[in-house]
Amino acid sequence: MPRGSRPGPRRIEAGERGQWRRKQRASPHSPGVLALPIPLPRVLVVGGYGAFGGHVARRLAREAGLELIIAGRSLERAQQFAASLAGAGSARITALQMDATSAEGQQLAAQHACVVINASGPYQAQDYRLARACIAAAAHYIDLADARSFVAGIGALNQDARRAGVLVVSGASTVPALSSAVVDAYATQFATLEAVSIVISPGNSFDPGLATAQSVLRSLGRPFLTRHAGLSATAYGWQGLKRRALPGLGGRWLGVCDVPDLDLLPGRHAGLKSVRVYAALEVGAFHLALWGLSWLVRAGLVANPERLARPLLAMKQALRFLGSNVGGMTVTLEGRDRDNTPRRVDWRLIARGDGPYVPATPSVVLAKGLLAGRLAARGAMPCVGLLALNDVLEEFADLDISTALA
Repeated sequence: MPRGSRPGPRRIEAGERGQWRRKQRASPHSPGVLALPIPLPRVLVVGGYGAFGGHVARRLAREAGLELIIAGRSLERAQQFAASLAGAGSARITALQMDATSAEGQQLAAQHACVVINASGPYQAQDYRLARACIAAAAHYIDLADARSFVAGIGALNQDARRAGVLVVSGASTVPALSSAVVDAYATQFATLEAVSIVISPGNSFDPGLATAQSVLRSLGRPFLTRHAGLSATAYGWQGLKRRALPGLGGRWLGVCDVPDLDLLPGRHAGLKSVRVYAALEVGAFHLALWGLSWLVRAGLVANPERLARPLLAMKQALRFLGSNVGGMTVTLEGRDRDNTPRRVDWRLIARGDGPYVPATPSVVLAKGLLAGRLAARGAMPCVGLLALNDVLEEFADLDISTALA
C-alpha cells in the first residue's frame, strides 16, 4: 500500500490509556494478550473553524470511525468549534493550533494525519508551504483554492508527491472542482464544445469571512487574460457589467472573475473557444459598489482595496437582512452536436440556506474517497477530472440544494 494511505503508528497518550482492554484472542495459545486500540484515520482541517472550513468539518464530523482535527491560528477558537461539533457527529474531534503559512513537515508528521484539508485562504497570498509539509509527512493534501495561478501551479509538486505516494490537490471548491465536473458530465453531448459560461451567485445572508472578502477585493480591477471566440483578450476583475435573469434567483448584476477554469477548461476540452466566469451578488447595490471600486483600482486611485475588507464585511453583516439565504450557480455549455446542429445545455444549482456547503463539498468527497481507498490517483494536480458530478450530488442529498437542467 502506498505511503500516506493509512495512519502510521503513534504513541498512546495518557488520556487514551483507559481505552486499553484485555481481549481473548481466537487462538487458545495466546490468552489474555493486551490489545491496543487501532488508531482511527485522521483528517486535519486547517482553517477548520472558518467560513468554509467549518462547513467541511461539519460534514466530516458525521463520519464514524474517523478522528477529525480542527486546526487554525487560534487554539481557543479551534477548541470552541471542536466542542460545538462533539455532540453533533460520530467522529472523534480534537483541536490543534496550526498556521498554514508556517507549518512544517515534522509538525504534521507528529499528528499522523492521513488527509490534510487547507481551508485557510486567501490563497493569493500563500505559497505551497503546507502542501510541501504534507508531502514530507506522507499525508494527502487538499485545498479549497480558487486563485488562478495558485491552482494552476500546483503541478510543480507532482514529482515530489508521486515519490511520497500521496495526492496533492488544489481547487477542491466550486471552481474548478464542481464547475469542471459539470462540464465533464455534459460535454459528451457535443461533438464540439465551443463555449462555457459559469455564474456564481451567493445569498446575501451568508458571511464569507475575512479571508474570502480580502480575496474578492484583491481581484477588483486587476487585468487578466481570458479566452473569447478563440482569441486571448484582457479582462478586468468585476467589470464586464451586465444584467441577467438567473433561474430561481431573479435578475442579478454580473461581473467577470479571474479563476482557474479560464486555463483548465480549454486545456481539457479541445475546441473550446470561449470561457467566461462571473460573480453576481444578490444585493444589486453591493455588486455595483464593487464594480465602481474596480474602476478606481484600474485607474490607479486605489492601490490595495483588500485593506477595506474589515469595514466592508462589517457593513455587509449589518445589512444581511437586505437579501436572503438563497444562492445559486449556473453552467452553460454551447457548441455543436454530431449532426453539426447548434446545441446548448443550461445546468443550474439552487441552494436555500445550505449554500456554503457547495464550495465545501468537493474536498469532503475527495477526503472520503481517499480514506475508503476509492481514489487511487497520486501526484499533484488541480481538482479537475478527480470527481464525478454524481459523487458531489450524492453528498448534497441531505442538504437543501437542488440541481436541474433548464
